[in-house]
This record gives sequence, C-alpha cells and structure tokens, in this order.
Amino acid sequence: MILLTLFFEFFKTGLFAVGGGMATLPFLYDMSARHPDWFSTAQLADMIAVSESTPGPIGVNMATYVGFHTAGILGGLVATLGLAAPSVIIILIIARVLKQFRENTYVDAAFYGLRPCSVGLIAAAGLLVVKIALFDFDAYALSGEIADLFKLKALILAAVLLVLTRAVKATKKLHPIVFILGSAVVGVLFSF
Repeated sequence: MILLTLFFEFFKTGLFAVGGGMATLPFLYDMSARHPDWFSTAQLADMIAVSESTPGPIGVNMATYVGFHTAGILGGLVATLGLAAPSVIIILIIARVLKQFRENTYVDAAFYGLRPCSVGLIAAAGLLVVKIALFDFDAYALSGEIADLFKLKALILAAVLLVLTRAVKATKKLHPIVFILGSAVVGVLFSF
C-alpha cells in the first residue's frame, strides 16, 4: 500500500509542479505535513541540500530520496516513476498534436498563462527554502525569544554567498559548484 501511495503522491506532484524541480518543493512541503512519518520539514532541508549538490534534476532527486527513505530501493524507484510519468504522458500527447494546434490562440494563451504559474511556484519554493534554511519557527514558538527565530550561522553564510555571487567581481563568475562545495566545507567546519 505504501508503494501505491508513494506513486500517487509523486504522480500528483509531477502532474502539477509546472516549472521544473524547484516547483516540486511546495508539494513536498505539503506532503511532509500530510505524511509526517515519511519525512519532516527539517529532513526536507537536508533533501534539498543533497538534491541540489548531486547530479540530475532536483525534482527527480527529491522523489528518489523520499521514496528510498520511506520504502527502500523499490520506494525510490516507484516515487521517481510516479514523478516522471505525467511528464512523459503529457509530452507524448503534446508531441502528437502540437503541430496541429500551435497556431491556435487558445493554445498560445494556455502557454502564456503557464509562465506566471511557473514563476509563482518557483518563487514559493524559494521562499520555502529560505524559511527552512534560515529560520527556526519551532524554537521561537517554544521559547518566545527572537534570537531563537534566526539560524545565525546559516544567515551569515547566506549573506556571504549573496555578496560573493552578486557583488564581488572576482567570485561573481565562479561556477555554482564552487559555492556548493565551499558551503558544504563550511557546514562541516562550523557544525551546522
């Protein structure tokens, strides 16, 4: 039953996460709330880090990670197939009929309407990552202390990375993998 549930949950995610892998994050956040025995929001932050720093699309990496964590190797395969199946089905259908309908104003309008949807889902995913990585709302709720709301080390690292990737001319053009590896080293050295 768990395999069927994994497939269905990731099929829904794959069907509606328009905009790529980052657009799957709001769905995964919702999934963690509905299936807390699968993974927590803290584990979601770890999954994002692992998925971003390993080869392959983030959505597929996350599906594989959740499936494996939940039901082993077979769970990883089932979750990954569930996520990819809608895309394959839709692409096969679109490829078959797109030539006939590409000049159709309704089809053009639908594609135009999907663009802001993608932006919104990706922006929601970005805000979710910021919330998980930089803030600790649970600790704040328990203590009521404003200092407990912020993950200070993570905020400092994020600020340094923002400056290095946007303001410092010498590091601006470095490949993102340099920053990913550097962040991993900093995380180990400073016990994140």
